[in-house]
Amino acid sequence: MPVTGRNEVKEVKEDAELLGLLEKASKTYSENFKDEAWLGRCIFLSWYCSLGNCDFCYRSTQKHKIKHAASARRRKESIYTEAFIIKNFKWRLEFLTGGYGIYPYEDLLEITKNVSDILDEKIWLNMGVLSRQQLEELKPYVEGVVASVESLTPWVRKKACPGKPLGPFEHMLKNAKDLGIKRSITIVLGLGETLEEYSYVKDFISKHDLDRITFYSLRPVFGTPYEHGPEPEYVAKWIAKTRIDYPKIEIIAGTAETRIPEIKYLLRAGANAITKIPATKIFGTTGAEKISEEIRIAGRTFTSELVNLKKPEWNEHIARTSLPSEMKENVKKKIVDYEEYTLKKSYGPFKTISACEPCQS
Repeated sequence: MPVTGRNEVKEVKEDAELLGLLEKASKTYSENFKDEAWLGRCIFLSWYCSLGNCDFCYRSTQKHKIKHAASARRRKESIYTEAFIIKNFKWRLEFLTGGYGIYPYEDLLEITKNVSDILDEKIWLNMGVLSRQQLEELKPYVEGVVASVESLTPWVRKKACPGKPLGPFEHMLKNAKDLGIKRSITIVLGLGETLEEYSYVKDFISKHDLDRITFYSLRPVFGTPYEHGPEPEYVAKWIAKTRIDYPKIEIIAGTAETRIPEIKYLLRAGANAITKIPATKIFGTTGAEKISEEIRIAGRTFTSELVNLKKPEWNEHIARTSLPSEMKENVKKKIVDYEEYTLKKSYGPFKTISACEPCQS
């Protein structure tokens, strides 16, 4: 789990510009979506990245410590267990992700197929640049693909993610559109861009006819150049502008345990869902209750579960999947381990399941 920098609690400072944007964005959202919100959860396949040169990312501080990608991979039974957790607690898989160079493509195809089977739906992938042939092979299990462009402000990209040229991402998005696969990008706010540079994001959304966008608030990590995350009102303005310009796009807002007071503003700004909450850590706590209250104040119904928990019938759910018999037994053992060592200590007889809490994006 990444070591964060200065995790100051973020309170929202209202101003006339923010309030005007929120009013218009809220109206636009209500005209196009149900008054609901959900919790997005990424499944990370590893903490290794063969690029490892995005200067804001936790993985950039770890690459020199990892000599072999295989040693940094999560076991498949751990990945599948987390998928069962997501389904049973009514979270939604934001995407399956991980650093570059973590799994051979054949394994990625297998994992994608099995996670889709567990969730009983097509899933989103954020796995770097995928070829047209790979997209064709993944299509039966994939709803959409994500390009982690991080920033579209040219000077910020050059500094923050020099190993991620836009060209290959754009080519992947074009191929995905041709194949009828949905398309998304991730943007990290707080890297030095300004609100005036929203125009770069607007142009990119229009150019590639995106179906979704995720805005992350920079999470400071020791060993990187960044000490502070962006102010909540700044993030809300980015989201509101996007919602107003693109009424039907799905917007996911990354937040944090120290940023809970901003959640109602992010939803009023037009976000469909929140992500980056340490769900397995916060489940059943006062923090989880505060999140639920923020969502209620925003006028939304929270369709995911963070407070009350009825223990799922794990074995029944596992039996219904097409996982190999040996893998099913491994997943059952993994769930027992989590219940014994994590659930019991954090929530009495049963709470939730601890899984890999992701780093920046």
